Amino acid sequence: MINSKMIFRILGFLLLIETAMLLCCEAVSLFYKENDLQSFLISSAVTACIGVLLLAVGKDAVKSLNRRDGYVIVSAAWVTFSLFGMLPYYIGGYIPNVTDAFFETMSGFSSTGATILNNIESMPHGILFWRAMTQWIGGLGIVFFTIAVLPIFGVGGIQVFAAEASGPTHDKVHPRIGITAKWIWGIYAGMTGTLIILLIGGGMSIFDSICHAFATTSTGGFSTKQASIEYYHSPYIDYVISIFMFLSGINFTLLLLMFNGKIKKFLHDAELKFYFICVSFFTLFIAVWLHQTSSMGVEEAFRKSLFQVISLQTSTGFVTADYMLWPSILWGCLVIVMIIGACAGSTTGGIKCIRMVILFQVVKNEFKHILHPNAILPVRVNKQVISPSIQSTVLAFTFLYVVIVIISVLVMMGLGVGFLESIGTVISSIGNMGPGLGTCGPAFSWSALPDAAKWLLSFLMLLGRLELFTVLLLFTSDFWKKN
Repeated sequence: MINSKMIFRILGFLLLIETAMLLCCEAVSLFYKENDLQSFLISSAVTACIGVLLLAVGKDAVKSLNRRDGYVIVSAAWVTFSLFGMLPYYIGGYIPNVTDAFFETMSGFSSTGATILNNIESMPHGILFWRAMTQWIGGLGIVFFTIAVLPIFGVGGIQVFAAEASGPTHDKVHPRIGITAKWIWGIYAGMTGTLIILLIGGGMSIFDSICHAFATTSTGGFSTKQASIEYYHSPYIDYVISIFMFLSGINFTLLLLMFNGKIKKFLHDAELKFYFICVSFFTLFIAVWLHQTSSMGVEEAFRKSLFQVISLQTSTGFVTADYMLWPSILWGCLVIVMIIGACAGSTTGGIKCIRMVILFQVVKNEFKHILHPNAILPVRVNKQVISPSIQSTVLAFTFLYVVIVIISVLVMMGLGVGFLESIGTVISSIGNMGPGLGTCGPAFSWSALPDAAKWLLSFLMLLGRLELFTVLLLFTSDFWKKN
């Protein structure tokens, strides 16, 4: 059975966290003396009241969680945060359409970065800060943060962690998942703080530095400028953000091992090697092609290629160039890196490198099986045998990912969206990327899409952020059976 009282209690606590986030934005509004203060006051009051109400409903809840509770909490947390997170946009009239307001908020909390705004610079500082904060909190995971505070309720966090981190993961670095969560959040905050200082040193204002650091370490991609990072025309900023996007694409557990002195394990990790090789190959290929077919110099071609490959492979979505103006073969390369994604256990989207490593090993073994039918060929990653159950899960995930993309593209086309735009927006949404292709590419917002398309894409953002099974499981009849 579902422990509904405990779920309500935890969601109430999460809404109080969201209230605190809204209060931070109120402070920004007060500092800049802009007209968005009232929308944040009303939003925080509504959110706090509902949070307290849910806490009251969950009073005297049984202090236990099972796996089913974990899946419900994770999915409900993202939807609930987005529903209340849209209030400042909607109440203040900055995004007067409910569909657009929810889309923008889900894009933030899922760290996608797709936007319907056409004049970002006209927005008040409080609203821009809210956009950045939704990504920073959503990046590493609202629920992963909650794991660190679940002991307040007298329950463990492993069930919630199992639902939120559904992909192949590295070994635990601490037997208590709450301690691991706190350590990883420490690294996350430390990287963000370091990047803020470096961006200020590169000439960004303090406000822009904070917002872009939030969007970088969360691999979200919301910028305070309509032209994104291209606005600054700074090689220094391009390289600094490229480095931190790459770091944010690494498994945070692996980063924690590195900080604990296990450098050898870090450097010899199979997924990290695949990630590095993938970024290197596509960066060099695109850089050479740009240098040969345009007026770009070697350094500029390399820098723009490096930035765009890392940005899309890590699902950040920042841009320093309109890649739709590049040769069409390079669009294909960028779509490939969007699909692959970075490392599992990071803030990124896509299929993830560890799954690609396992799939390559499975395919390689199949060729050997054809020649040697009786041979026993285990799939190994980092010298560890990957069990048949994990192989099956990876294959099922990849198949489901492809099927959802195909069906969603067809639905988008049925709604009147062009073929190129349908492919771009669907892959971008389910991979939590941000920019798409065609008229939904890096130079445009997604405001022109039909409302039905925006709801579909919002759902795909949630699916991609929680890696498919966590959400889709709720739609199966077996999940709700009492046994």
